[in-house]
Amino acid sequence: MRAEWVAKRRGQSNVSQMHYARQGIVTEEMHYVAKRENLPVELIRDEVARGRMIIPANINHVNLEPMCIGIASKCKVNANIGASPNSSDIDREIEKLNLAVKYGADTVMDLSTGGGDLDSIRTAIINASPVPIGTVPIYQALESVHGRIENLTPDDFLHIIEKHAQQGVDYMTIHAGILIEYLPLVRNRITGIVSRGGGIIAKWMLHHHKQNPLYTHFNDIIEIFKKYDVSFSLGDSLRPGCIHDASDEAQLSELKTLGQLTRRAWEHDVQVMVEGPGHVPMDQIEFNVKKQMEECSEAPFYVLGPLVTDIAPGYDHITSAIGAALAGWYGTAMLCYVTPKEHLGLPNAEDVRNGLIAYKIAAHAADIARHRPGARDRDDELSAARYNFDWNRQFELSLDPDRAREYHDETLPADIYKTAEFCSMCGPKFCPMQTKVDADALTELEKFLAREQQTQTV
Repeated sequence: MRAEWVAKRRGQSNVSQMHYARQGIVTEEMHYVAKRENLPVELIRDEVARGRMIIPANINHVNLEPMCIGIASKCKVNANIGASPNSSDIDREIEKLNLAVKYGADTVMDLSTGGGDLDSIRTAIINASPVPIGTVPIYQALESVHGRIENLTPDDFLHIIEKHAQQGVDYMTIHAGILIEYLPLVRNRITGIVSRGGGIIAKWMLHHHKQNPLYTHFNDIIEIFKKYDVSFSLGDSLRPGCIHDASDEAQLSELKTLGQLTRRAWEHDVQVMVEGPGHVPMDQIEFNVKKQMEECSEAPFYVLGPLVTDIAPGYDHITSAIGAALAGWYGTAMLCYVTPKEHLGLPNAEDVRNGLIAYKIAAHAADIARHRPGARDRDDELSAARYNFDWNRQFELSLDPDRAREYHDETLPADIYKTAEFCSMCGPKFCPMQTKVDADALTELEKFLAREQQTQTV
């Protein structure tokens, strides 16, 4: 779809959506996004120009169906996939990708860390994906020097970043905000540094006693991103890994730096979103969202969770979806899903499904709470189908139609029960929604109540 759109832009020094928006130009991607969001195209253009919305759309990802991330649009959900040194298979990653897209992932991040040809895995994912693909290039940079962090050079980072951009990656997590002077601030944490990319940069700085090379070479990364329209996803290397560490000096110091980097990227018309925590108690979530908007000039916020308690390994798709719904309500633009395997192992296809559905619920709940136009229409339609015992329509409107049908059919599998006016919970005699009150009956009741009130008054 985008092949013709991007052909005329190739070879220009800056092909970012922000660059065109700031010139007053409405791109084909902006038109497409406006239709998807049911918003005026001028609003999309203005939000992108302002930096409060991004359209991650690398010019080399031509099979992409453009989408947007920003507070003016619906709350989005990202799903993570990727091969590890202990489990690597291109077919398995494509299966996860297809499942994520099926169940509504708005973007997908390839977090592959090894175990195979990372370039081939990434290329296969991009070629198969209609949604934006994000990556963390520092993982491959480390793999390229066989895991010896001290051997990494700034050129190694820049080489891998440009390779990802050339392949069509739409946004990249860049851990440029963790500075050498912030490392002592983690001394009193329980879980220290939990970001993999942040940990790599921290070890590099501790070994060389030099400033973060992604920070010192930030302008070089900007120049790469301009050529391909890659969006920054500024990584929160010092995000809290437990609720004890939430909102501490380390996290907030890095956040201030991420705000400065955001404005530097905007000076070159490069799109930015900012990553956030992590693990945060419920009473601190609103503060975190508002603090990010203040420090980062309202650049879109993209949070992992946050998890609101640390005591539920195996159920962290639930502990985090609670925090995600609140974060979305307060203005977070995109939620990064957490699967039941978080903290425990590499997710399989079923974990992807469960994590994604939990987060689609959280994002949709946030859209309802923020009174997005039309956000509740699907809820009302499903409720009407439920009241009318239209089981098949209920299934169709569900976030996970297969699961809804599966649970219904466990006890009432025959087709005749798809028109039955009851389910196995209440049975045929006790379903309260069988109490249909017609208009004439209500009119007579209202007359009776009026007479009773008049009698009592007399």
